[in-house]
Amino acid sequence: MVRCWWLAGLLVACAAAEPRCRQQLRHLQDSAGIAARLPPRLEGRWVSTGCEVRPGPEFLTRSYLFYANRLFKALQFYYWDPSCRDPSYSLVIKGKLRLRQASWITRGATEADYHLHKVGIVFHSQKAMREVASWINQTSGEGCSGFLPPGRSWAPGALYEVLSAKTERDCTAALGFAMHELSLVRVERHYQPLLQPQQSGSQLVEELYLGDIHTDWGERLHYRPTGYQRPMQSALHHVHPCPACGIISRADEHHPPILPARAALPMQLSGSWVSTHCEVRPAVLFLTRYFTFHGNNHTWEGHYYHYSDPLCRQPTFTIYASGHYTQGIPSSKVRGGTELAFKVTQARVTPMDQVTVVMLNSSEPGSCGLAGSWSAGVEQDITPTNGCLALGIKLPHTEYELFKTEQDTQERSLLFIGERPTDGSSPDSPDKRPTSYQAPLIQCAAASQEFSNYISLKYVGRKDANGNEALKPLPVAFLLFIALLFLRWD
Repeated sequence: MVRCWWLAGLLVACAAAEPRCRQQLRHLQDSAGIAARLPPRLEGRWVSTGCEVRPGPEFLTRSYLFYANRLFKALQFYYWDPSCRDPSYSLVIKGKLRLRQASWITRGATEADYHLHKVGIVFHSQKAMREVASWINQTSGEGCSGFLPPGRSWAPGALYEVLSAKTERDCTAALGFAMHELSLVRVERHYQPLLQPQQSGSQLVEELYLGDIHTDWGERLHYRPTGYQRPMQSALHHVHPCPACGIISRADEHHPPILPARAALPMQLSGSWVSTHCEVRPAVLFLTRYFTFHGNNHTWEGHYYHYSDPLCRQPTFTIYASGHYTQGIPSSKVRGGTELAFKVTQARVTPMDQVTVVMLNSSEPGSCGLAGSWSAGVEQDITPTNGCLALGIKLPHTEYELFKTEQDTQERSLLFIGERPTDGSSPDSPDKRPTSYQAPLIQCAAASQEFSNYISLKYVGRKDANGNEALKPLPVAFLLFIALLFLRWD
């Protein structure tokens, strides 16, 4: 009898960890107390919260200062390494920004026009000076070929002008430089609970979302953003703790920020991972993600919850996909990253609104599940039709991915998955493997908790015929029932 009560206690303890993934998704679905101001208020300094990775890859940190008279001064610090500890060069960007109207393409965003007055560059080593000068001398147009004579000695602290509106000189193309990120703006505010046990209340956090950078280097100079890159935070109102925020806000072009050293983490995928906020992708996709990786047999399951609004409150459809993945190897192109291949073999779709239902029922027979049989809130397997043409899903298919894991300042495990191609295609060949990352996922359950998380989460967002939220499984009660059966058998 004692061992049965022990088993009952163990089952209840396992169930206690179960709601964490579901709670995080519910937290996101309830918008987590986020408020977005239209038009956004930009005055003040905004900084990166860590080392950022742009397609290429490029490793950088940013510090942008916006003035009340619409002028701005932006600092971009570039590095040789993914920890942002070995600076290469800094850009000083000055100009003027004018906010326009709410975006007709990306809901919740504001469109803006900007004009660059001047851009200067400061080199932090002879190697950086030699490399950048070579780029500019070889690839820039007339007026830039003699930007820096070969063999010119590095002068620490010297500022070289690479763009001037007054002289109409622009030598920035060789750097892949553009500030089109300023053409799409969104500011979010929320309150973070105070972390110290003896403290109560919360503190304001402000985040600045600027337009995304095209994943194809050849397109980035002309691309007009429809998604966002990793948000910056207000230098005054940022998350705590944030060691990088203070370091970056105090830096200047002559003294680039050197971020704290961080121990490299081994790639440990096993367990469950979930979005930290409502995510926005190019082509106006709002979604949250939830993944479970089974390390014992290298299989995976993913849930993609799509929405029509930037706060992820209005669901449109959900995709469940599964398959297997290869053993990871260190990336030769993106330091700190791990390369894997993912095979997608099965998928199911649940339409959540009438617009999606009509679209799926209008698809060609045999191209997306059973033609004409789609209805809101009812899941359908699209594996027999080799995917769903209307949603751009092809089965089976392989994707070549880039992953990395980190710990945040609260020692929570984060998973970064490769950024999707901006053109909406799939990384279905090794040469299309990402060189940058999407927004991080946070680990919400360890490997031993995977099964219960899957049971609870596959019901999130379901509605009954009357539009009310459908009943969800009660894992604690279920496990207690099993425990009582063991008691009877004993």
